[in-house]
Amino acid sequence: MTSMLGGKAVVQSLRAEGVKHVFGLIGSAGMEIFDALYDAKDIGFIGVRDERTGTHMADGYARASGGAGVIIAGQNGPGATNLVTGLAQAHAAYSPVVALAGSLSSAHIYRDAFQEVDQQALFKPITKRTWTATQAARIPEMMREAFRTAMTPRRGPVALNLPRDLLAEMIEWDQSYAPKGREAMGRAAGDPDLIARAAALLAGARQPLIIAGGGIKNGRSHGELLPLAELLRAPVATSPGHGDAVPCSHPLYAGQVGPRGNVVASALAREADVILAIGTRLGFNTTFYSWDNLSRAARIIQVDIEPTAIGRFFPVEIGIEGDAGRVAVALTRALAGHKASAAVAWTEDFGRKRAALAAERDAAGSQAANPIQPAALYRALRASLPDDTMFVMDAGTLCLQATDQMLYRQPPALFSPLDFGLVGFSYAAALGAKLACPGRTVVSLMGDGGFGMTLGEISTAVSHQINTVCIVMNNGCWGAEKAYQRDFFGERYIGADVLSPPYDRVAELFGARGFRVERVEQIEGAVREAVTCGKPAVVDILVDPNALYSFRRDSFKHRDKSAK
Repeated sequence: MTSMLGGKAVVQSLRAEGVKHVFGLIGSAGMEIFDALYDAKDIGFIGVRDERTGTHMADGYARASGGAGVIIAGQNGPGATNLVTGLAQAHAAYSPVVALAGSLSSAHIYRDAFQEVDQQALFKPITKRTWTATQAARIPEMMREAFRTAMTPRRGPVALNLPRDLLAEMIEWDQSYAPKGREAMGRAAGDPDLIARAAALLAGARQPLIIAGGGIKNGRSHGELLPLAELLRAPVATSPGHGDAVPCSHPLYAGQVGPRGNVVASALAREADVILAIGTRLGFNTTFYSWDNLSRAARIIQVDIEPTAIGRFFPVEIGIEGDAGRVAVALTRALAGHKASAAVAWTEDFGRKRAALAAERDAAGSQAANPIQPAALYRALRASLPDDTMFVMDAGTLCLQATDQMLYRQPPALFSPLDFGLVGFSYAAALGAKLACPGRTVVSLMGDGGFGMTLGEISTAVSHQINTVCIVMNNGCWGAEKAYQRDFFGERYIGADVLSPPYDRVAELFGARGFRVERVEQIEGAVREAVTCGKPAVVDILVDPNALYSFRRDSFKHRDKSAK
């Protein structure tokens, strides 16, 4: 046993969990932790400008690495409350973020003390679990439990409040505090009888479709799924935000499905006779909870690690609780020797339509003139970015349109706000993703409004040499809302326009590289130089402010004059 302060025990616990990077903002309530990190040369501390963006960095790191991301809010009260948006975002994405929050001294609780807020109650609705340490001796136990909870299915963020007096108390560290046995936990492969029934149903399909979601992507299970797709001759569509569940170069890749997907994949979902929904909830972004986006006649096989997700929104023929990758392997084995001759026409028709869509997109991009249209921008990005690129998307219509148009050749390659739809997520999350995968190209796609929320983190990128590229699609407005005001509220614009500084020059002032693009022909050169410049880079691209699109037309049917 070794005697140490509670703050050092936190750092020792991080080391025991194999943590290599920690994001945080220093504060007096957590000074014992930060002082211990000073001596921890094996753990890189990334000091951030805001706890919210630091949480996005931890989120991006977790998603890209497949492990946990750690954020430390050093100050109780305002430092802790700044975590809320980032934790809510991670919660919606099932991202294993471990948040450590400095907390009020135990003797001051419930006394309206300086910066007092009920952090336990605050975090509870937006985490998988929240704890508040009550004894210094239990800090290692609670740290171990925080990581275990965050990383076990279904993954998600956790928060641990650490009262400052406990961090300053001496405890005895025992090597038994180190985690044991987590790697040996099995992953469910599905009930054998249900696997057999599902295989029989898939074997008889004439128009089979696989919809792959986060269960495939986060498990890095495309290698397990694609042999099944090839055996069935089934196109693989993906749920929105998981367009990288399988490599886009595969001939059965259909892209994103549903109201926020592409027309080819969405048509498949409306026409299929058997749908294997694997690692997806068939939730809002995939279906809008409507049969308009899913075939009523299709017999649905749904696979999910979380049993409450199965059949929640749509009735299923067969529901299989299990790990998406392992169930895919089990189904492939059960279908050994299957000849999918009945699906040949379906698959060939899909291939023609998918190729035509790609050609149509490239033609639209090459024909677009200045001012820069979104189609031209997307085409230029497809042409200029390396095969290893990881894309981190923000919310907003330009990013939503880009999500199905980028090329995801090496999964994982796409990280987005998903169901939380958060503006201001992308840049910080991209910094975390780059730290997790330093050898890959990482590109953040943002609107000018969202980038304005987080541009202070350029200093973090420069200070720690995190060489991401941020492409700002600058149209001078909150594009989604301005589109709704144009289409449904008689062009009664209020709060829609955004005045921003020249972001390329702001980047240069921080010590990064900045590029300004005003014409289509400048895009490819600027993006290629930004990728290879050896510094954090910002490419400020002026996009036509009139190129607006209303995604949620369903929400404003009551105001749509054409519908009356």
